[in-house]
Amino acid sequence: MQPSHEVAVLFRCGVALHQQGQLVQARAIYEQVLAVQPKHVDALNLLGVIFFQVGQHSLAVEFIGNAIEVDPNNAAPYSNLGLVFQELKRPNEALHSYDRAIAIKADYVEAHYNRGNALRELKRFDEAIASYDQAIAIRPNYAEAYHKRGNALQELERFNEAIASYGRAIALKPNYVEAYFDHAVALKQTERFEEALFSYDKAIEIKPDYADAYRNRGNILRQLRRFNEAVASYDKCTAIEPDDADAYINRGNALQQLSRLDEAIENYKKAIALKPVYAEAYNNLGNALQELKQAREATLILDQAIAIKPDYADAYYNRGKALQQLSQLDEAVVSYKKAIAIKPDYAEAYNNLGNALQELKRPREAIVILDKAIAIRPDYADAYFNKSLALLQDGDFEQGWQLYEWRWRTDGYEKRDFPQTLWLGQESLAGKTILLHAEQGLGDSIQLSRYAKLVSALGARVILEAPKPLLGLFERLEGVSELIETNSHLPAFDYHCPLFSLPLAFKTRLNSIPSPTPYLRSNGERKMALNERLGKKLKPRIGIVWSGNPSHKNDHNRSVTLAEMIKHLPPHCEYFNLQKDVRDTDKASLEQTQIAHFGDELRDFTGTAALCDLMDIVVSVDTSLAHLAGALGKTTWILLSYAPDWRWLLDREESPWYNSVRLYRQFEDRSWEPVLRRVAIDLTRSTGL
Repeated sequence: MQPSHEVAVLFRCGVALHQQGQLVQARAIYEQVLAVQPKHVDALNLLGVIFFQVGQHSLAVEFIGNAIEVDPNNAAPYSNLGLVFQELKRPNEALHSYDRAIAIKADYVEAHYNRGNALRELKRFDEAIASYDQAIAIRPNYAEAYHKRGNALQELERFNEAIASYGRAIALKPNYVEAYFDHAVALKQTERFEEALFSYDKAIEIKPDYADAYRNRGNILRQLRRFNEAVASYDKCTAIEPDDADAYINRGNALQQLSRLDEAIENYKKAIALKPVYAEAYNNLGNALQELKQAREATLILDQAIAIKPDYADAYYNRGKALQQLSQLDEAVVSYKKAIAIKPDYAEAYNNLGNALQELKRPREAIVILDKAIAIRPDYADAYFNKSLALLQDGDFEQGWQLYEWRWRTDGYEKRDFPQTLWLGQESLAGKTILLHAEQGLGDSIQLSRYAKLVSALGARVILEAPKPLLGLFERLEGVSELIETNSHLPAFDYHCPLFSLPLAFKTRLNSIPSPTPYLRSNGERKMALNERLGKKLKPRIGIVWSGNPSHKNDHNRSVTLAEMIKHLPPHCEYFNLQKDVRDTDKASLEQTQIAHFGDELRDFTGTAALCDLMDIVVSVDTSLAHLAGALGKTTWILLSYAPDWRWLLDREESPWYNSVRLYRQFEDRSWEPVLRRVAIDLTRSTGL
């Protein structure tokens, strides 16, 4: 037998090799030691550690266990056995081992630290923090303990304390890359985005190939709306990790924010190719397709997201939006309700459910649902505004006009800031000058311009600011002292009021809508010149408008094709196109008819108004020309989709806004065919044949 001092020398040689990472050589020496002294505790323990390091966990448990059998009062094997159990995902056994080590050696700092790690795995975060605190009390400069302590605090959503703990770890170990990374994560949670960005940059500075940091850095840049920089950061990530599906989906999100939808779609598809069960990628792909007006394809993709993740509230919500875009409103309602069932506090789903119910002509149900969205988010501007539309659609003007002021807090309306006071009917206007300014579409401005006369009657000098196409038309508007073009230099004034706030200012109700028909007049000279050009009238003259602004969000519901309208025009009348612009899809149909078309000659609404005035009847979809004809007092027949704009109310043929208007509404089948047949019958009757 070798002398014990020779065994000790041999063992120390093994430890040195072990510390240098030469595991094969160290193992051989430990085995030599054990061949001589089979109960050499430290050799058993460290040989078990080598087996742990090379992934032979069962042998690690065996040898470290043997060390404990030889010397049950040695703390080190218990601590090492805890590490093996943690690696084997057996945290309760690991915790027991650490507790035994600490019972033997109360100041065993690594055991306290690793005990904290085991407690974190067991989600016993408060106890984990206490263990890290014990480790720090023993070793005040223990950077790793501060780091893991920060992780436990994050799990408890005590983000500010976590940030402080990470900061201490970094102060102790300035190149601690993982601490910088987790520090940034906590800073993001507290919306300290610039600081988070700095921490990610530091992590990358220390570790230039840190793909996760580049990806998360991109997420922060998206939060800061620096989308191009975000895309560049995701590019860095995928250059390092080409198979990072998360980077591709987030890159797609940034591209979607930049309206680079085709590129976004390619990135979502790449994420799905890398991770076929990636429900979030399917969801975002569905959103992008919907934004491209490919709602049918979007629903199929969103169905796949739901198949992967049946409790995916966002996918049901987005599916509802796509179905709503397809006018499949009953199915959209079901989808929104499913989203709410999964996520009861889903304010956006309540909001869109309210919109869908309004489109189904169920405004009172919509109001109840929108109130739920508001209860969840008391500052939810979109829900308040949508409730105002439901109230107005239902004829409740008193509440409707009040809530309509929430439009300024939504994305769709840009409020203009003036130093002068906003007038909403409270202050006296006697001897004052007020600026009335257009805020929405041309038709809206025509509809609300009627209020100028009422404002003037209060003793005010009225300046009306309007878009250029309406200036000539409004030259003869009663009550206006000065007319100026939108965005031109403003003269002095005392008060201002957007046109659509005037009904609130005047407390307009259904029975008090100011409707002096006509309140607009065409230019006499333009009308006379056009009349001479048209020649002797031999047939009833019918003005037609079949489509509006193609960029209008509801254009797909409110416009028809010319070919569809032509099929129902009685041949005994003479037809005039009142539209300046004709879509490419309608040009061939127009060329094959005798419909008179003036095109660019209708440079503004002055010419269009003169032509309207020469018509016996105007037949129009819901667009600005319908408002023009109604304001001129012309007999006007407006074709309305099943769920029309709020101003036309519900289930009535007349309009309280225009005495000369008759409303032709789609039935529940949402087809234009029955509407146009009724128009054809009434045209035949009205023109005397």
